Amino acid sequence: MRLSAKPTCTLLILTLSLLALYTTLHRPPTASILNLRNTLYHRTAFLSAANNYTVAAYLRHLTLLPHLAGTPLSLSTAIYVQSHFQTLGLTTHMTNFSALLSYPTHSSLSAHFSNGTILPIPLSEPGASENGVVQPYHAYSPSGSAYGAAVFLNYGREEDFRALGVEIKGCVGIVRRGSGMSRHEAVVNAAAYGVSAVLMYTEGEYREGVERGTVMKGLGDPLSPGWAGVDGGEKLDPNDPRVTEKFPGVPSLPVSEATAEIILRSLEGANVPYEWRETLGRFDRVGPGPTMLNFTYEGEQKMATIHNVFAVINGSDEPDLSVFLGNHRDAWTYGAVDPNSGTTALLDIARRLAMLVRLGWSPRRTIVLCSWDAEEFGMIGSTEWVEQNLVNLGSKAVVYLNVDCAAQGPGLFISATPQLDDLLVEVTKQVQDPDTENVYVHERWTAANKGVDIQRLSRADSDFAPFLQHAGVPSVDLYFGSDFPVYHTAFDSYDWMIKFGDPFFQRHVAVAGIWGLVALHLSDDLILPFNYLSYANALQEYNNVLNSFSDGTISLHPITAAIQEIISAANETEEEVKKLRMDQSMDESTVLRRRMLNDRLMLTERGFLDSEGLPGSRWFKHLIYGPREDTGSKIEFFPGIADAMSRKGNDEEREAAIRHEIWRVARAIQRAACALRGDFT
Repeated sequence: MRLSAKPTCTLLILTLSLLALYTTLHRPPTASILNLRNTLYHRTAFLSAANNYTVAAYLRHLTLLPHLAGTPLSLSTAIYVQSHFQTLGLTTHMTNFSALLSYPTHSSLSAHFSNGTILPIPLSEPGASENGVVQPYHAYSPSGSAYGAAVFLNYGREEDFRALGVEIKGCVGIVRRGSGMSRHEAVVNAAAYGVSAVLMYTEGEYREGVERGTVMKGLGDPLSPGWAGVDGGEKLDPNDPRVTEKFPGVPSLPVSEATAEIILRSLEGANVPYEWRETLGRFDRVGPGPTMLNFTYEGEQKMATIHNVFAVINGSDEPDLSVFLGNHRDAWTYGAVDPNSGTTALLDIARRLAMLVRLGWSPRRTIVLCSWDAEEFGMIGSTEWVEQNLVNLGSKAVVYLNVDCAAQGPGLFISATPQLDDLLVEVTKQVQDPDTENVYVHERWTAANKGVDIQRLSRADSDFAPFLQHAGVPSVDLYFGSDFPVYHTAFDSYDWMIKFGDPFFQRHVAVAGIWGLVALHLSDDLILPFNYLSYANALQEYNNVLNSFSDGTISLHPITAAIQEIISAANETEEEVKKLRMDQSMDESTVLRRRMLNDRLMLTERGFLDSEGLPGSRWFKHLIYGPREDTGSKIEFFPGIADAMSRKGNDEEREAAIRHEIWRVARAIQRAACALRGDFT
């Protein structure tokens, strides 16, 4: 019997449909799906590999002895980090530079009270010198002696000298740290008013702690400004004005709060100015005298070798592009918080990444782990390296991720260039909070700040500065804890960490988790997770704030128009990103389009650089984020404009300077918009 045609066709169609469904469900995954699965697996494995005990062991070893840059003990920590990288099987190398560092040879201080009593004042923390900790000093302070009446100068700001209202020439000034003043600026201001020497103290919980630090202005080796201090290379003469202008003209020493209070409570003379009284509770006179101070500081500046250590994991698809993770290693004393909590996190990230390599993972882009030297003297190790590698960084650096003091206390703090905001928010949703069970970092972070709070990088106080502010590399700086009371003192030890800073090393683990996960996204994502709409919105906000400070006599139209250009470019780029993310194919054309887009996303930050640099310091090239000469300015962006607005003197010249800086910023924003579009005008 012959079957009818209709049932036969129906059966065939049903069979083919089932076969198609089976094939769809069981076909081998595409390369993009495999990449996604592997990426998620490796990120989960990275987070799961955290180990508090391992982290504690790293920190214990790093803090057994003090390790000031340029000393044999500092070299031993460099060798320890290098050996750790090598043991993990990572490609490792050390790059050395020759730099002018500064060390103390002798210091003394005695107080001569009005009753005839002479009190020799100890300058070190109890027992510190016996343990090999360097005596408290200010690096690059000139040597000198002084005998003069003690006088209190508050923070050493210009307004403090105006409020003081007494003659202080020849006095020994006492300054408290704070109010955004650098050590350099406080000493230079005092010298300008005729003070012969400066004592500087820090208020806080550890009243016998003494805060060491540098009084050099600027970053990098003072003998090779703008170029790398390679051994055998060009060096300026130490007496060259370009070198000596970086150092104050009078000597200074740090002292403990307890020491400062002994002197300050003996002062008579003028009353404490009314505007200072709110934060002063233990004395009410500023001097001068009648207490006299006999001050001596002798130091030496000498050439020293500093050691940067690197571990490299080469990328598989875009090996010429690099993601940098960096932390400095040198410390004024033991450095448990500053910087070796960050070094510990870096070593743990290396361990976890090496584990992923053994599991068969390799990043799309190259990852470079950087351990810097001589940061405490003025970001010297990172600055010399950036200057040496400036051209390659310009074409190949995706991002620089910095952690200095990883675990200072509770609470997450993040600073970043704005195109990284979305990524940072997303990653904090994936890392467990170190202080609350079953809660992610994002929840506590946003609750504490009543929303997302990502600061910007206008300061120049850690190793992100040369990357962002000189080379234009997108950057991040992150840590737990706003500050800590043993900063740069002999009490910054392993014991303090396990008692107060991070007893169970959970904050170290959380920092390593965030730091590493951000790096994995930036090294593995097919399209770099940069969002320039965030940057454009930030620029618009800055323009609005700037307008509120303006008296209306100077037009901000150039900046306003430039911001519209970058908003348009950012919107166009976001549409392109969406389309390419939907296109999961790995054909040659699509791969090329992704790479071209990634290059534009990476290079846009370079547009904000200006070859002339900032008027007060030409080395700083970034016109959106950089240090201001006027630290009292309320404008924390557009540093050239901020300083021009603070300029004193002829109104016509001041307005001309402001207009010029406005146009420079506008041109920088236009350059960034052009780089983001990728087209010639």
